[in-house]
Amino acid sequence: MSQTPRTDAAFRSAIREANDSAEPLNEMIGFSMKLERELNAAQQHIKRLEDIINRASLAFFSDSSHRKVSIAMHKILEEFTREAKP
Repeated sequence: MSQTPRTDAAFRSAIREANDSAEPLNEMIGFSMKLERELNAAQQHIKRLEDIINRASLAFFSDSSHRKVSIAMHKILEEFTREAKP
């Protein structure tokens, strides 16, 4: 599977419509592919960070000796989760 499926589709469509020179199009597509790869990597990094936060919070919440802090952390995480959902 391609790392840049949307860009690949746009490129194939543009090539079908291109008349003479595809060089400017190739430069644009190359840049678009680079941006899409960076975006995909950033999204994967965010998912890994969310997983780390969730696992750390579960471990912390299991220790009831810091109840006030764990409750505050839990509220912050819930708030963050609500904001992150589209």
